[in-house]
Amino acid sequence: MVTKAPRRTAERILELTLERFNRLGEPNVSTTLIAAELGISPGNLYYHYPAKEELINALFGRFESALAHLLATADGVRNVEDAWVFLHSLFETIWAYRFLYRDLNDLLCKNRLLETHFQAVLKNKTRAMRHLLAGLSRHAALDIDAAAVEPTARCMVVLLTYWLSFEYVRDPRRALEPEHAQQAMLRGAEHVLSLLLPYLRSEQRQHLQQLSAAYKTPG
Repeated sequence: MVTKAPRRTAERILELTLERFNRLGEPNVSTTLIAAELGISPGNLYYHYPAKEELINALFGRFESALAHLLATADGVRNVEDAWVFLHSLFETIWAYRFLYRDLNDLLCKNRLLETHFQAVLKNKTRAMRHLLAGLSRHAALDIDAAAVEPTARCMVVLLTYWLSFEYVRDPRRALEPEHAQQAMLRGAEHVLSLLLPYLRSEQRQHLQQLSAAYKTPG
C-alpha cells in the first residue's frame, strides 16, 4: 500500500493561516498563535516565513493567480446565465481569500506589495467586466451604448470588491460565517447583474429575474 507523503510544513502553515485570517481577521491573528495551533516552534515558522507580511504576500500570490485564471474566461460569457455563473465563481474566489477584502484598507496601508498589486487586480477586474459586456453584446443579449460601458464596468467592480464588506456591516455576527457564504455570494452576483437591467434584451431580462427568484432568500 502506497502512503501519502505528509504535507510540507510550509503548506500547512499557509493553510492554517488562511483559515484563521478568514475567520478572525488578519489583525487578530499572530504568528505565535499559528505556530502554537500547528504544534511547531515559532522558529520553525520563521524559517519558512520570517515575517507575518510574508505569509500575507504568499496568500495574496495564490489569490492573484486564481483570480487571473478566472478573469481570463470573461470572453466566454454569452448570455445572462453564463454571466451569473462567472460572477458567482468570482465571488467564490474572493470568499476563499476574504480576509484580503475584510481588512483591505488596513492591509494596503501596511503592505507596499499589496498596495501596488491590488491596483492591478482592480484594473484586471475592470478589463474582465468590459470583456463580459462585449461578449453579451456580440451575442445579442445586451444593447448598451459605448459611452455606458466604462462606467458600468467600474460599478460592477465596485460591487465585486466591496460586497462582502456590505454583507458584514449588514450582519456582523453572521455574514462572514461559512454557513452564510452561499447566499451572500448569490446576492452579490444578483446585484452586480442588476446593473445590466437597463441594457438587457427582454428575454435576457426575464431570464435574470427567473434566476434571481430561484435563488432568492430574505435579505
